[in-house]
Formats: sequence, C-alpha cells, structure tokens
Amino acid sequence: QVQLVESGGGLVQPGGSLRLSCAASGRIFSDYTMGWFRQAPGKAREFVAVITYSGGRTYYADAVKGRFTISRDNAKNTAYLQMNSLKLEDTAVYYCAADYYGMGATRGDAYDYWGQGTQVTVSS
Repeated sequence: QVQLVESGGGLVQPGGSLRLSCAASGRIFSDYTMGWFRQAPGKAREFVAVITYSGGRTYYADAVKGRFTISRDNAKNTAYLQMNSLKLEDTAVYYCAADYYGMGATRGDAYDYWGQGTQVTVSS
C-alpha cells in the first residue's frame, strides 16, 4: 500500500496563490507517477496535472495551463502543486494520486492510490 496525505489547502482571494503538498509513504516514491485531480460541488472528478515517475514529463489540463505547476522532490517523498492566479472556478477538493510507473494518464481510473483530499476555496 501507498499512503498519500494532501495539505496546503485553504481560503484564498481571486488572483491569489496556494501551494499544495502530497506526502507519500509505504513504497518507493520514485517508482510512481503522481497526478493531481479535483472535484467541485456537483461536478465529476477532473484531471488537473501529472508528473511522471522520472520527473521528465508533465501535462496540464487546459483550464489550469499557465497558472499551475506540478513538481516533485523524491528525497522528501513529496509532490507539489503550485497554484497561481486562482479563479473562483478553481474551488474544489484537490486530490493527489499515484500510478505505478505510469505514463502520465489523465483519467483517474489509471491511478492506484489516492489521498483524502484538501479543500481549496477561492472567494472574494
């Protein structure tokens, strides 16, 4: 089993920034591609960003491209999502997910492990 714990969510004004963290334990972190997903009230789970196990490839949803940055620090067993220029429509519960040697899938069904989520609320 891989355990994932998100942190860093909170309340922020439009145009502000937050940095989410996903701490992993239980297996070799560097073997896993790491993705971020979100789910807004009344909506289905939505892909946000992914970084491959090697760290060499990233992919972003069109809705966040140019505003969000995904990264990882294998020495700390942690993945990050830096969110800038936040908009009201970014409000959601954000989840990190791990995919063993994944190629960077954007569908949630590809991922093996999920965290419990952290709430991000963008409000004026």
